[in-house]
Amino acid sequence: MPIKTLLITPPFTQLNTPYPATPYLKGFLQSQGLDVFQVDLGIELINAIFSQGGFHKLFQAIEHKGKNLSRNSRRIIKNKTNYVQTIDQVMSFLQYRDNTQASRLGNETFLPRASRFDALPDLEWSFGNSGINDKARFLATLYIEDVGDLIKEAVTPYFGFSRYAEKLGMSAHSFAPLNHTLQQTENILEVWLLELLQKHIEQYCPAVVGITLPFPGNLYAGLKCGQYIKKHFPHIKIVAGGGFVNTELRNLSEPAIFNYLDFITLDDGERPFLNILQHLQGEKNQEELVRTFIRIDDAVRFINDDRQPDFHHAETGCPDYSDLLLDKYLSLIEVPNPMHRLWSDGCWNKLTLAHGCYWHRCSFCDTSLAYIKHYESAPASVLVDRIEQVIAQTGHRGFHFVDEAAPPSVLKQVAKELLRRKIGISWWTNIRLEKAFTEDLCRLLAMSGCIAVTGGLEAASDRLLQLMNKGVTIRQAAQVCDNFSKSGIMVHAYLMYGFPTQTAQETIDALEIVRQFFDEGLIQSAFWHSFTATAHSDVGKNPQKYSCTILDHPACGFARNDLVHEDPSGCKHYIFAPGLNKAVYNFMHGIGTDMAIKDWFDFPVPAISVKRNCVKQAIKFHQC
Repeated sequence: MPIKTLLITPPFTQLNTPYPATPYLKGFLQSQGLDVFQVDLGIELINAIFSQGGFHKLFQAIEHKGKNLSRNSRRIIKNKTNYVQTIDQVMSFLQYRDNTQASRLGNETFLPRASRFDALPDLEWSFGNSGINDKARFLATLYIEDVGDLIKEAVTPYFGFSRYAEKLGMSAHSFAPLNHTLQQTENILEVWLLELLQKHIEQYCPAVVGITLPFPGNLYAGLKCGQYIKKHFPHIKIVAGGGFVNTELRNLSEPAIFNYLDFITLDDGERPFLNILQHLQGEKNQEELVRTFIRIDDAVRFINDDRQPDFHHAETGCPDYSDLLLDKYLSLIEVPNPMHRLWSDGCWNKLTLAHGCYWHRCSFCDTSLAYIKHYESAPASVLVDRIEQVIAQTGHRGFHFVDEAAPPSVLKQVAKELLRRKIGISWWTNIRLEKAFTEDLCRLLAMSGCIAVTGGLEAASDRLLQLMNKGVTIRQAAQVCDNFSKSGIMVHAYLMYGFPTQTAQETIDALEIVRQFFDEGLIQSAFWHSFTATAHSDVGKNPQKYSCTILDHPACGFARNDLVHEDPSGCKHYIFAPGLNKAVYNFMHGIGTDMAIKDWFDFPVPAISVKRNCVKQAIKFHQC
């Protein structure tokens, strides 16, 4: 008889939709005839906190701290009765269970208010008279974030709605700080987390627990779960994997982490996890494990029987969302911007069209790792079969295709298959701004339900784009964005500053190019990211090619990914960040595209060296 497996997503990932790791692994393991269950402890913990009962206990736990708290926290505590009385209505509305509450929540006097409400935008301009639901959702989001600020100050500085104790997991070259913190007494949130965990273990009686660790902000809570299981259910074996493990722990040599876990797997989880289960059932010996760390005699050992192939993308099966509490996720509006809403509003079904990246050459990307370099897709018929199965499971017709870069050829075939079967969905995905996205293809994608795409404009400089090996130019990106926008598809641009050898002139010119993209209606949203060299990128592996030096920390046996680098030929990139962010924030709201670029900075900057109509010319005459 197959042993039971419980898959866990620890706090916190997203409030509005499940992280896809456990649904994918559950779907695969079930296709192998195994008995598998899954829980998202993050959304369950949020619902435990943000409830009348949770608020009663929360305020009771922190009231004695009164005078030691900030004025804002005291303001919230003073209003505790109003918070307790309104929270269930707010949650019901944010979970789309009761939209009749919109008018009341949108009323200026109904919700208690703290500092998140102090700098409200012009609500009439943002939402008008007909946007009452959006206005109410925006105000309810501020209300939730106010309480989040209280929790962060009065309960634990580790709290965040999409992360927990993230600083302990980021650049954790040594395991010692994490190990030390895990020995401390649990706060009230952690007590609730462990109570939820115990309830599920008693309900499902698993022999194996799998914990996904996709981000630094999940690591501590995941290990806290492992610690609890080891103490109270020592017969259960614990397996961990996920994005954080795959990028950060590839050189793991710290045995202490195995006080909380039994197996740690790298890269695609299907084969390693299946082999672990078969090993525990006596069907395979220890030497037949695949890409798995274990501890033997207080030393870490990596076992990889590479004679056993991974499963193809077409063989991994359909993700299974069936036992997740889909009606408990929250749809928030953090800013009144239509593109940003896609990240926080709506329970999107997450699905992968293709494994890896078909380009896999960008010099800043982790191109040496399997999740990027190993590219393969599945036939469109198989992919659309999965879409239909997920709709049947969840009842939701919104899809986020979570590809590294969705291939144009695959999108074209999937769009045609959706139209042929007359399947109505809304979807969005990440792409490369490449010339294959013609006006005709963009119209086809829009007809199949595409509402938005995200893509990397990066440094918005042809010299740097070439150095990055992006395979696109500013002219080409402008034409592609124009094709999407003309088809009614929103475009969000990922932007990057601080790439090695980037000059102040190139940074200022990049902002001017971005201004023109907004001004011409080619993009509707954008965000600047600071460049970071990683251990698995070409910049990290071959810094001399990019005229920079890696100033790496000494190996301490635990996490290693982000690398400190020195760029002697570039500028002080960090000083430009406030101006870049301020400008793009205003551009997204239709403000300031007629301003001079220098006016966004409080220090002298070079005059722009690109034409003010460069992007317009690129669209009209295919030159820039």
